[in-house]
Amino acid sequence: MRFCANENLSEETILRLRRDGHDVVWIRELAPGIADHEVLARARADDRVLLTFDKDFGELVYHLGSAASRGIILFRISQLSAASVAERISKILASRTDWEGHFSVVDDAVVRMRGFPAT
Repeated sequence: MRFCANENLSEETILRLRRDGHDVVWIRELAPGIADHEVLARARADDRVLLTFDKDFGELVYHLGSAASRGIILFRISQLSAASVAERISKILASRTDWEGHFSVVDDAVVRMRGFPAT
């Protein structure tokens, strides 16, 4: 799958996803420090699902009307160590094939998915 990883994901997670065969661009490598709306625009332009720990993307899409990317996955999982987070995210992403077209919130217990607003 094609992902755009926000800079708040660890290098360990990025490397793990790439080893899993995903095509991952990482904001920390491409344009560190850019604003959230620019991250979203980059994910949209590159036709990628955005991965993030930042709740602001829901605000951008649902309250401010920004056009969404291919999909957004917001992780709200416990972060015990970089290795455990990389493993959990790898397993979570492999558990489904319907990430595209949704704003998904993944916490320690459940995955909640919501369609994007009509544009």
